[in-house]
Amino acid sequence: EAGDELPPGVNQMVMVYVAQKRKISVGDKMAGRHGNKGVISRILPEEDMPFLPDGTPLEIVLNPLGVPSRMNVGQVLEVHLGYAAKALGWKIATPVFDGANEYDIIEMLKKANLNEDGKTILYDGRTGEPFDNRVTVGYMYMLKLAHLVDDKIHARSTGPYSLVTQQPLGGKAQFGGQRFGEMEVWALEAYGAAYTLQELLTVKSDDVVGRVKTYEAIVKGENVPQPGIPESFKVLIKELQSLALDVKVYSEENKEISIRESIDDEEAEDLGVSMEGREEEEIFTDYNESEEETTDEDINLDDLDIDVEPSEKSGEDEEDDLLNNLFIEPDDFNDDIDIDPDSLNLDDLDDVLDDLNDLDLDDINNFDDIDDIGNIDDIDIDDLDDIGNLDDDSGDDDV
Repeated sequence: EAGDELPPGVNQMVMVYVAQKRKISVGDKMAGRHGNKGVISRILPEEDMPFLPDGTPLEIVLNPLGVPSRMNVGQVLEVHLGYAAKALGWKIATPVFDGANEYDIIEMLKKANLNEDGKTILYDGRTGEPFDNRVTVGYMYMLKLAHLVDDKIHARSTGPYSLVTQQPLGGKAQFGGQRFGEMEVWALEAYGAAYTLQELLTVKSDDVVGRVKTYEAIVKGENVPQPGIPESFKVLIKELQSLALDVKVYSEENKEISIRESIDDEEAEDLGVSMEGREEEEIFTDYNESEEETTDEDINLDDLDIDVEPSEKSGEDEEDDLLNNLFIEPDDFNDDIDIDPDSLNLDDLDDVLDDLNDLDLDDINNFDDIDDIGNIDDIDIDDLDDIGNLDDDSGDDDV
């Protein structure tokens, strides 16, 4: 099953859980049994809470706007039934579809000597004055959810962006930004905060060039430049083009505005940043374009220092035969060259083998200083002429 396998090199794993008791705070989430979830917006002292005519303070005040749009009237019926059951001292279990209906609840409220509509007069805890209208009061189940504000708090200056829309990612796990939705935009529009709204929709979101220039202006202490075109608008144009709709953008002066699909290299260089998210890699090569290619016709046999066994062939036949048997790799001139076995002197080979057998390893001195080793340039090539072509089977390769 998932989670049963231990990581490599681990014999036993011990999980330690630390329980933490937290008091409920502003921003914590609570919910009832009808999908009526909400966030705590304010916590007051008990003496400031609204209270009943008998002086009992309320524990939770809910916004009535949480009922009509969601159409979960069950929470209201639960409040009324709980109010009557508390007054009568009853414990009630009511099934979802075959439980107490409105008329049953009204009858219970009558038995408890309460108003049939379940409403009562409330008094302001700070002034002691009664509220203008009677308020629905009762008992219902409310539970604290695991979505605690201490675990949700998150802040971001800059961070990762989406590849397509160039907008900040969402969520604390992705180190994302705060979503500013349609209704939030309407709120700022109604308030008249035009510049704040423009900032939120451009340089703080998906105006790629604008956000870099804004950061540069803030660092240099200059005025923030005018924002550009958001990347999401370019994505919209691309989607319309995929539907065979050619979209053009015009200014107030009826001039067409060119929508650049990418940032110019010169502009990115002026900003001092890599707009692609990676530095351009310089490619170095040893190839010189001015050098002309060398062909077989340019090779002069006299320039090649190669000993060729004399043969009965002469003239052009001998030269053609040499070219056919000689293959030169462009970057490797150290390939093995075939040697005629008849040209080997076996007597010289026997002498070399005898010398190798007589070699005593104890005679080799230990060099304390690397300078004691002779330079390879001091070796006389003529001294190596007596060494024939050693057969591969005659000794180790690593000599």
